Amino acid sequence: MSESQSRYSIVERLTERKLNIISAKSELGEAITKKENEVEEAKKNLEEYKQESFREQAAKEQQLAREIERSQARLALVKSQKTQKESAYDLQLKAVDEALKKIEEVSKTAGSQS
Repeated sequence: MSESQSRYSIVERLTERKLNIISAKSELGEAITKKENEVEEAKKNLEEYKQESFREQAAKEQQLAREIERSQARLALVKSQKTQKESAYDLQLKAVDEALKKIEEVSKTAGSQS
């Protein structure tokens, strides 16, 4: 009986060892699968980053283009105002020159009468 217990014990230990080896071998496959999943996730993250960067860049370009358009509109307005103000200043200068001429004429007339 002792001999059968000894064989039973050996069979039990070998079976346990076999199960441990099978389990370890299975874990190797799981580790590879896990790493493959990590690689795929990293690729997916990179692709999402690229797409997000593209969208952000496109939005920034649109924002800058609108800023250029607003600046161009303000420039056109300032140019138009300059032209209008120059015309107004020219009229004012003409009026001042005429007033000065009249004063000069009055002064000449008043000087010759004295």
